[in-house]
Amino acid sequence: MTLASKTLKDFSLRHTSGREEVLDLFLNAGHALAHHDIENGLGPDHDRVTIYRTLRTFLDKGLLHKVLDDEGGTKYALCRETCAQGHHHHDHVHFKCETCGQTTCLDHVSIPTVTLPEGYDRKEMNLLIQGVCQDCNK
Repeated sequence: MTLASKTLKDFSLRHTSGREEVLDLFLNAGHALAHHDIENGLGPDHDRVTIYRTLRTFLDKGLLHKVLDDEGGTKYALCRETCAQGHHHHDHVHFKCETCGQTTCLDHVSIPTVTLPEGYDRKEMNLLIQGVCQDCNK
């Protein structure tokens, strides 16, 4: 059984070849992917709407989380142990490299504590740091 197949089973998701292929892209990428990255990685045989539905399902199940991009777009990254169905807990930093354009979750770098005024209810926090990644800095 492949890691993607096992992960789909662990998240109680119906196994389809399309879901497995999308998940394989994330497992092999090591960084966040935009919708167009997924389309390019899968090739022309995959329907755009099916990809959107797969991403929505993965988001709802807590398998992926959204990463906001500095250009106003959305990327997606694999969730770690802290997520559950419909409840994403991503109080970590995202880093976007100005050289290669990749966005990476820095899971062990926490977002500083933010105290909101009374009456405000936090749903999610995003912190995007831009610079040059370790691979491009060599």
